[in-house]
Amino acid sequence: MQEIRPNIRIALYQPDIPGNTGTILRLAACLGLGVDIIEPAGFDISDRNLKRAGMDYIAAAALTRHVSWDRFEEWRATTGRRLVLASTKAALPYTKITYRGDDILLFGRESAGVPDHVHEKAEERIIIPMVAGQRSINVAMSAAMITGEALRQTAWS
Repeated sequence: MQEIRPNIRIALYQPDIPGNTGTILRLAACLGLGVDIIEPAGFDISDRNLKRAGMDYIAAAALTRHVSWDRFEEWRATTGRRLVLASTKAALPYTKITYRGDDILLFGRESAGVPDHVHEKAEERIIIPMVAGQRSINVAMSAAMITGEALRQTAWS
């Protein structure tokens, strides 16, 4: 099997649901991606539901916890990475941008997305097009879809 070492990261803004976070950590571990959790989370990071969803993959996940949005932004400023926000308020389909190999793919809270000041910091805002009348796709599913496209364009091409 081919060794994949992409530099893309997944960031979760104040996640609410441990099962979704665990699923994303499992995805990231399997794909060799780093994950940034921007706290406070809506659950204890050591929650058993997080461990159940992530199974034994969590130990292999490259997880970085940031105590606040401001601390995350300070860290990001030192890396020069572009922030790509998945948002139901965006207009650009996630398949219509050119991803960079060092992008940070940011996903908001399941209950509320991200606040305006976070939205404004994103260099790109993308959406998964859906049929009319639907609110949103589960955040773990969204992360898998968008991450897959980003990797297709960068690490897997």
